[in-house]
Amino acid sequence: MEGLGVKNQLRKLLIFSVLSAVLVVSLFTYTPQAKAEENFLNIESDAAILVEAKTGKILFEKNADTVLGIASMTKMMTEYLLLEAIKEKRVSWDQEYTVSDYVYKISQDRDLSNVPLLKGEKYSVKELYEAMAIYSANGATIAVAEILAGSETNFIKMMNKKAEELGLEDYKFVNSTGLTNTLLKGMHPKGTGANDENLLSARATAKLAYHLVNDFPEVLETAKIPKKIFREGTKYEIQMDNWNWMLPSLVYGYEGVDGLKTGHTDFAGYCFTGTAKRDGVRYITVVMNAKSNGKKSFEARFEETRKLLDYAFSNYRMKEILPAHYTFKKQSTVPVVKGKEKEVKIYTEKPLKVLVKRGEQKRFTPYLELDKKALDENGKLAAPFKEGTKVGSVGVKYKGEDQLGYLTKEGEQAAEVALVTKDEVEKANWFILSIRSIGGFFADVWTSAAKTVKGWF
Repeated sequence: MEGLGVKNQLRKLLIFSVLSAVLVVSLFTYTPQAKAEENFLNIESDAAILVEAKTGKILFEKNADTVLGIASMTKMMTEYLLLEAIKEKRVSWDQEYTVSDYVYKISQDRDLSNVPLLKGEKYSVKELYEAMAIYSANGATIAVAEILAGSETNFIKMMNKKAEELGLEDYKFVNSTGLTNTLLKGMHPKGTGANDENLLSARATAKLAYHLVNDFPEVLETAKIPKKIFREGTKYEIQMDNWNWMLPSLVYGYEGVDGLKTGHTDFAGYCFTGTAKRDGVRYITVVMNAKSNGKKSFEARFEETRKLLDYAFSNYRMKEILPAHYTFKKQSTVPVVKGKEKEVKIYTEKPLKVLVKRGEQKRFTPYLELDKKALDENGKLAAPFKEGTKVGSVGVKYKGEDQLGYLTKEGEQAAEVALVTKDEVEKANWFILSIRSIGGFFADVWTSAAKTVKGWF
């Protein structure tokens, strides 16, 4: 009995040792996906996010929903509203603006980023926009706000309304520039506090940038200019150096970077919304209150952005899952009603391309989904219709743990391709439709009679 007891004790000890080892290993190896990547990238900022720009697919996030100061990243909203007004022809690039007292006083403060604007002088919308987008000029930004809304007070109403329309969720706009209201010399917009700051989460900031570069890609043509002379050729000319030092020709140059907006206040710290494109793939990054070894620094926002971009370009590729004009064997056609043909072939309109993490292509499975609105209740497409008529969509399902989702539902749909008709089908004339109707009638009668006779036996 004593020997058996020893064996039992040894067995219990062995089981305990194995379980303990498993527990220790699990403690060191199991963490949520986002947390594991956060530790791997070691992003030193209060919040950060990395997304693919076409679809808004999120590849990394850290405290993405924490609402923080955004400083001059605010100007992305001012840029959006101006470019929207240009597109809608409510404002033109050569339209002139006469400097207000407010704009004059702010623009003369060279402790802030500014191009000095002169009282009584006229400036075009184009040169004010360039001063804002390249040099983050605050006086010029307020001038743009006055052009669009008459006053900055009215303009922040437009900003907050557009934020809601774009689905930013976490936002607070109190001025057009991103300066702390205390720096506006007592002239801050009515209804806002003297100490107020503009606020967004990293997710909302990325969503704003996502809409800006997709709705108005021309913004990058200006944002990527490393330096330009304001009012060149006049005695008032001044060189504007881009604050985005990650532009390829500047000190922290990074291949493919062409935007988007830096920001800094004592409250917000050093922030940066960056974007870069290589091999046809664009990424958007946001870092908020970036640090280097625990200390705030001008350079830290670029160092942390570099980590995010290195991770994206090193680990992800755009892969073709299905070619253009691909036909699914199980759904190669859809039936046609009232057409010269009784069915039509269907296939993918374009290649189905998906952003794939290295080594994970086999985790993506294509799926087909017919559009119920395009077909009748019997799943038939009514003639007439043209070649290329959309009847559904094709996307992919991902089997894995790395699922952080998308910034928007629209972006997620952008990851799909249309399923369209291969041919045009004309409507059948009345005679053919009549013959088919008669044929259908007798077919139904015959089927009914056959079932009745069969029932006799």
